[in-house]
Amino acid sequence: MTEPVIAQRKPYVLELEAGEYWWCACGRSQEQPFCDGSHEGTGFEPLRFELKEKTKVWLCGCKHSAEPPFCDGAHKRLED
Repeated sequence: MTEPVIAQRKPYVLELEAGEYWWCACGRSQEQPFCDGSHEGTGFEPLRFELKEKTKVWLCGCKHSAEPPFCDGAHKRLED
């Protein structure tokens, strides 16, 4: 497995409705931060998460969070 593509070096701050979501783990999706199937053949799989109510979230954009799909500040520790 290779390293994920860094989609952006900051979180995606979104207010999402209750429901099921698929977070892009590979960084290749054109629908960031959500999966569009671009991971096919990469060894990466999207991460399913569910929200029980409308919630403001900070989703990882760098794809290196230790707490995916949520941002843990890992983007601040990445080398340029």
